[in-house]
Amino acid sequence: MNEQQTRAQQLMGDIAPKLVELTDDVLFGDVWKRPGLTPRDRSLVTVAALVSLYRTDQVDSHLRRALDNGLTVEELAEAITHLAFYAGWPCAVSATVILRRIADDHTARSARDASAVVDRE
Repeated sequence: MNEQQTRAQQLMGDIAPKLVELTDDVLFGDVWKRPGLTPRDRSLVTVAALVSLYRTDQVDSHLRRALDNGLTVEELAEAITHLAFYAGWPCAVSATVILRRIADDHTARSARDASAVVDRE
């Protein structure tokens, strides 16, 4: 059976299988599913933490997840701008550059999806 791998499996499955298991089952399987916060709110908190800690490798995937969880590019840009005063200018500028790339990808994907729907009609 050739099931689709999670991002954690792709990144580190061959070298750290226990970390993959914890990431998939505990972090994203339990913590992210808890009812105390919506996925949208969890995304906003996570993005804020990653931007503040200058975790540019992880902020990319979590900005994408935030968009999937209902945050808008404008809301994310506003949050990052606010963080500039608390986390530092370099953290915010780096996150904004990543957001720009993701926003462009997101816009292009949305246009392709809309075009595919029109073509099917």
